[in-house]
Order: sequence, then structure tokens, then C-alpha cells
Amino acid sequence: MRPAYFLSGYRLMWMIVMFDLPVVTRADRKEYTRFRHYLLDCGFSMSQFSVYFRLVSSKERVERFERKIAQALPENGKVQVITITDKQYESIKAFYGGTREIRKKNDQLQLF
Repeated sequence: MRPAYFLSGYRLMWMIVMFDLPVVTRADRKEYTRFRHYLLDCGFSMSQFSVYFRLVSSKERVERFERKIAQALPENGKVQVITITDKQYESIKAFYGGTREIRKKNDQLQLF
């Protein structure tokens, strides 16, 4: 029998936050930077410009982050949040300049 704290790859969720914010004026750029730093302060990591990701332990935590992100979004911004299970995240393939990166299981998960 597994301990109660066991988190399966089907319960752990990856949040992927993609956003598009105007950067025409100095005020726009300041808001872009503020929002980007907000995501970093919440534990998100940058995958690409305007694409951030974070591992969360449950759907309830995802919903909490979604509410916080919606509140922090600048008025003229657009954000999309995608959630996938850890099992689905394992299948991501990354390509850099024609080479293929082999993604390995995230050992960080054992810290939970």
C-alpha cells in the first residue's frame, strides 16, 4: 500500500502560462516586466519568451494560481493557461538548432 502523501504522475500537474502583453510604451514595458517577475516570484520558470511553466501538486492548486494570475494580468494583456499531467509532460520533445534534447524524468518530484 502506498503512503497517503504519494503523488502520482496523473495527479501532479504542469501549468504552462503563455501571455501576450503590449510593449509599445514605457508603461507597457513596465507592466510586462512586473507580470513576468510576478510569475517568477510564484515559482514559474521561463521556457521561452512569454511562456512559463510550473509543477503543482493538485488541480486545486492550479485553480488558485489561475485566479492569482488573472488578478495580476495587466489590463491590455492576454494570457492562456494550459494544464497537463506529469505523465503527459514526460512525452514533450525539445529541439534546439536541429538537435534533439532527450527529456528525462524530473528528479525534483522525489522532494515532495
